[in-house]
Amino acid sequence: MKVLKFGGTSVANAQAVLQVEKIIKKESANQRIVVIVSALHGVTDVLINTAELASQSDENYLQHLKDLEEKHIAIVKELFPISGQSSWLSFVKKHFNDIEDLCNGIFILGELTPRTKDKLTSYGEFLSSNIIAARLQLAGLDVVWMNSADHIKTNSNYTHAKVDFITSEKNLKNYFEKNHNQIFLAPGFIASDENGNRTTLGRGGSDYSASIIASAIDAQELQIWTDVSGMMTADPRLVSQAKIIPEISYQEAMELSHFGAKVLYPPTIQPVMIKNIDLRIKNTFDDEASGTLVTHCLPSYGKDQEQQQIAVGISNMNNIALLTLQGSGMVGVPGISAKLFQCLSHEKINVILITQSSSEHSITIAIDQKEVFHAENAINSAFEDDLRLKRIEPVQIENRLSIVALVGENMKSRSGVSAKMFGCLGNNGINIRAIAQGSSEKNISIVISENDTKKAVNILHEEFFESEVKQIHLYICGTGNVGTKLIQQVYAQNKYLKEHLSMNLRIVGLSNSRKMVLSNQGISENEYADLLENGEIASAHKFSNEIRTRNLRNSVFVDLTANAEVPEIYEDLLKKSVNIVACNKIAAASDYENYKKLKSLAKNHNCKFFFETNVGAGLPIIGTINDLVRSGDAITSIQAVLSGTLNFVFNHYDGTQLFSEVVAQAQKEGFTEPDPRLDLAGTDVARKILILAREAGFPLDFNEIENIGFLPEECMQGDVKHFYKMLVKYDDHFKNLFDQAKRDGKILKYVAEFNNGKAKVGLQHIAPDSDLYHLYGKDNIVIFKTLRYSEQPLVVKGAGAGAEVTASGVFADIVRSV
Repeated sequence: MKVLKFGGTSVANAQAVLQVEKIIKKESANQRIVVIVSALHGVTDVLINTAELASQSDENYLQHLKDLEEKHIAIVKELFPISGQSSWLSFVKKHFNDIEDLCNGIFILGELTPRTKDKLTSYGEFLSSNIIAARLQLAGLDVVWMNSADHIKTNSNYTHAKVDFITSEKNLKNYFEKNHNQIFLAPGFIASDENGNRTTLGRGGSDYSASIIASAIDAQELQIWTDVSGMMTADPRLVSQAKIIPEISYQEAMELSHFGAKVLYPPTIQPVMIKNIDLRIKNTFDDEASGTLVTHCLPSYGKDQEQQQIAVGISNMNNIALLTLQGSGMVGVPGISAKLFQCLSHEKINVILITQSSSEHSITIAIDQKEVFHAENAINSAFEDDLRLKRIEPVQIENRLSIVALVGENMKSRSGVSAKMFGCLGNNGINIRAIAQGSSEKNISIVISENDTKKAVNILHEEFFESEVKQIHLYICGTGNVGTKLIQQVYAQNKYLKEHLSMNLRIVGLSNSRKMVLSNQGISENEYADLLENGEIASAHKFSNEIRTRNLRNSVFVDLTANAEVPEIYEDLLKKSVNIVACNKIAAASDYENYKKLKSLAKNHNCKFFFETNVGAGLPIIGTINDLVRSGDAITSIQAVLSGTLNFVFNHYDGTQLFSEVVAQAQKEGFTEPDPRLDLAGTDVARKILILAREAGFPLDFNEIENIGFLPEECMQGDVKHFYKMLVKYDDHFKNLFDQAKRDGKILKYVAEFNNGKAKVGLQHIAPDSDLYHLYGKDNIVIFKTLRYSEQPLVVKGAGAGAEVTASGVFADIVRSV
């Protein structure tokens, strides 16, 4: 049997519950499983807050109860058909009446006892588990609801009850031996004492419940399903470069969870560790991800010690206080430590970290900051005589601290780990208040100011888990709609690239049709517009000369123009091993020999010539072809709608307004070329199908593409202003095209086709059963048939025009190029 536990975020709403249902169906297909669920996301916190308001005679607790009831009613209505809702709506209302009675009692008494708090908070798991069990039964699964409180027995230490493992294991074994259902669904977190009173296992106790059950039945595996894909090398909220840890030992996981890794409730590990039961942390919303395996076997990071990762992760805890007890009267006196920890234990204060000076002159402990007042009073009371006689000084307290722990089995006996850790922190001005290292050498913990936590965790992550940042120099030619968006994206996304890809993009050159500016130190976000406006006179060849003369490492030239002069500099740049990312289609659609030469130059000079956005803006069309060809497949045919402009126009044109108005709207929104005739005449589409055919391995030239136009000849004469006048003149022509297609129950699409080595473009009537029919706004679609995709074609579909998506496609090419 396996045990699966789903946390609050995994059952946050109806959609999440349906995902849980999918996982349960899969996991229970070939074996019996036990499923433990938490309360719906946030419910336990609201129940506690409600009880506290009631105990303070604050009538707002009633609104909290109403909100919680509505939350549960809503999920019932979404999970069950109308015919099956009545009994479960009654179930919810009945138990919320009980909850309200309980809160009313708290309100009247003005007191919230731990026992009452346990009874109240247990309703969250009780309700969620019953509702989810019923939903699974509705789906036809063989599931039975099991009350965890009947089987898991504890003492009467309410809110943090201690488990009676012998009795609990006996109860659970008997239950599962007598019942033979395929799926057992139980609430986590809740248990009961010997008198049957409801107890709870502490916040995070649902994990613990699952582990207790897994241990009792000697489960094959315990799975903890949550909203992240496993334990991570650091808190992703602090370190965006944090990575999933694929495999970790029980001891390492225990250390990380103890010092703040929230994925696991610390006590969870002990029951399964004793039985050597593997524990796997999985992501409910990415169930195919492998997650993190917590196992009794040591993780294997390499063949020998020097190849192994030193540490597996960094964890941190905030809201920490340090308490230091010191004095000459402590030296050589036995029992001081025992007395200290006994008084804290009596107050149920958890000591997180301990460090003691070698002279025995002082003992420093770290505790939760909210327990400082009680801890100080307890210590002062326990050492009252010593304080009066001044053998011991009053407790020294430091607040607003954090613990940061570096954890890893392979730290043991590895020299220089501490030096590396303290060195990088010291070099960055992090003051360490206390240090602790266990005898197992799996963990080095430090206490620092809470304000330094994020900085310290990032420094350590960079030192132990990241490689050197690669500096990339960008030269951008073209600062119109797409260029402006790209520049904004580079500045906005550069931090992400540094943290995730160890890459820093530095814009060192900008040019438009009038001016250009270059700076090896980089052009700042706040100044680039002014610097460019006041730059020197621009020239494509002059810009190229500057790039080659400066000869900066990892250079990328980005062509965002539609200018025929700019591609003339590609050859010289490629010969200098400058990577080229082109949005400009002219080079890739030029005569075949030039296209072939540019591709060959890039290969021979070990650089990249990428032009993904030549077709489909940010869609992965050219990349898809490249992947197919590289893997040994062959393109047999292509059918596509490749013009975001034309698709926008024919999606918006319904015959009731002037055709010219729709074209003008497309140009205003940035979907057309500067001269819209390149789009409407099919020239742009013809270039795109030509590029796709070439990338597929066919040596076509532009004049070999059949272009079946729909624009009257007069529309192609004169300038753009004249073009719009002619569109108005021939409006009846465009309306007739629309009406004819409409009479046949079809729509107009400008289609590019490649088949048997030949290509053509033109306006077609598309029926509703075609893949080309359901395209909206600026969408593009490309349908590939290949040797492998012969019966069911490969389809790439999405937004194929617009400055934002085009810029993002260029951005992606830049990242791939280096």
